[in-house]
Amino acid sequence: MEVLTYPGGPFQENGYLLICPDSGAAAVVDPGATAPQIARDIRSRQLKVEAVFLTHAHLDHIEGLPDIRAVTDAPIFLHPDDRRLFDAVQAQGAAFGLSVRELPPPDEDLVPGERVGFGSCSFEVRFTPGHAPGHVILYSAEDELALVGDVVFQGSIGRTDLPGGDFQTLMRSIREQVLTLPDPTRLFTGHGGQTTVAIERRGNPFLIPHYGGEMA
Repeated sequence: MEVLTYPGGPFQENGYLLICPDSGAAAVVDPGATAPQIARDIRSRQLKVEAVFLTHAHLDHIEGLPDIRAVTDAPIFLHPDDRRLFDAVQAQGAAFGLSVRELPPPDEDLVPGERVGFGSCSFEVRFTPGHAPGHVILYSAEDELALVGDVVFQGSIGRTDLPGGDFQTLMRSIREQVLTLPDPTRLFTGHGGQTTVAIERRGNPFLIPHYGGEMA
């Protein structure tokens, strides 16, 4: 699976374009402020987008949906526990002094434990609330990677002071759904650089006192 990362915007959010190598099928994950760039690449590479996956419904991860909808009618997937957050996107924008375009609504539910895919590529949906009520991560054992949204970052974790956030819930999600993945698993995060389970298990200062890291 080819993973293209598009960081940018006022929140420096990472949008992703995923390409299945054997078919040219593609998927978009968390289209934020850089969605116009993603859309241009979809057009220039003549990709067939089969799905748009949202790890959660915070403004910076969904604001670019209109740009993606302009180049594909692929279904938009979101966990239902984040639908209220999605529907309040105008209020989210107002809280940061930003105006938000009208967004196309989600079409399909992301169901924990089920698989979602595009072309011959697929992900296991893992439920990871704490940063947002309906946050999920997408894990591919075959490609040894996970798209983890704002659950964990390189040397940090997601904030829990926004509506619906809860620190203890987030830490449980990380312990049960991220640190149980194989150490080599690459973690593509919602902000900042790529990391791995091993790196965060052993060196993330938010995790090592709690989960038996080398410095515990």
